[in-house]
Amino acid sequence: MNLKELAEHLQLSPTTVSRALNGYPEVREETRRRVCAAAAALHYQPSHNARQLATGRSSTIAHVIQRSQHAALGAGFADSFEGFSDASSQQGFDTQLSVVDDDQEEVFYRELAASRRVDGVVLHAPTVNDERIKLLDELGLPFVVHGRSDVHVEYSWLDVNNRRAICRATDFLLDLGHQHIALLNGPEHMNFAARRRLGYIDAIKARGQGVEDRTMFSGSLTEAYGYNTTEKLLNNSPQVSAIVVCGIVPAFGALRALQTRGMTAGKDYSIVAFDDQLSHLQNSGDIPLFTSVRSSLRQAGTRIIELLIERITNPNSAHKGVLWEAELLVGQSTGRPPKAASTNGIQARDND
Repeated sequence: MNLKELAEHLQLSPTTVSRALNGYPEVREETRRRVCAAAAALHYQPSHNARQLATGRSSTIAHVIQRSQHAALGAGFADSFEGFSDASSQQGFDTQLSVVDDDQEEVFYRELAASRRVDGVVLHAPTVNDERIKLLDELGLPFVVHGRSDVHVEYSWLDVNNRRAICRATDFLLDLGHQHIALLNGPEHMNFAARRRLGYIDAIKARGQGVEDRTMFSGSLTEAYGYNTTEKLLNNSPQVSAIVVCGIVPAFGALRALQTRGMTAGKDYSIVAFDDQLSHLQNSGDIPLFTSVRSSLRQAGTRIIELLIERITNPNSAHKGVLWEAELLVGQSTGRPPKAASTNGIQARDND
């Protein structure tokens, strides 16, 4: 059944039926209910082209990923994308995922804006001073950034307070008595990792300690990175007794490095991880394996779509920046330094 046949069945004009199905406010509520009931009963589904003609929108949200971003997005992209897809579908939007060569991304965005194939874009993995934000603003294509960047453009974004989260993680270890703490960070051209490094430095300097470059590492957040870097620390930096690991996947690598040597996390060495609450890699239970600062990627995906649809439907509304605080959760992977283990009166505590 097409739109004309549905209109004839209801003895209404095709324009009225289309406006009722697409939520136009000038259609009476009684008429809208009658049209929607008939459409459901007769299994009417508007075509994509018809819907675009009626609303002036494609009802599609684009996610454009650079090929080089795969490692930076990490294992959590599936969870955040599930949040994106579910929220989009509930609002009547389709989801389009495109992977493009890095040097073709600008051309791709320009084509998207010119073709009007999509109504908006989610910008992923922002770098420090990300030029893509300026480009999308110039193109007039509605967008929301998953993360943020320090650019002189007003835009909407959602981010975790990465600086504060890693500062709290480092503070927690310092409170336990650890004097030498290493940072296993992500790629520091990425904005989230640059902020996490600042949080680590904030905590160390606040205690009057010097920051050592040899205890700060940067790399793709893989299990192998966590293992190899922890091995390097154990071999070359015996003074280090604790590490802050900026991902749950490399934290498992760090744990493997300890276990290979017969060491126990929380007793012989302490680990605090950044946990994105991955559905396929849960750090849960009454006492979780890892002490972590954590935030849900799936919930972030849902909220980002809400922000983007608001930009699409109300393009003149004020931009919004949403900053979420990470939760600090005490698990089994932290304890006092081995030499302080027999000292009374110092206990692990949540900084909340």
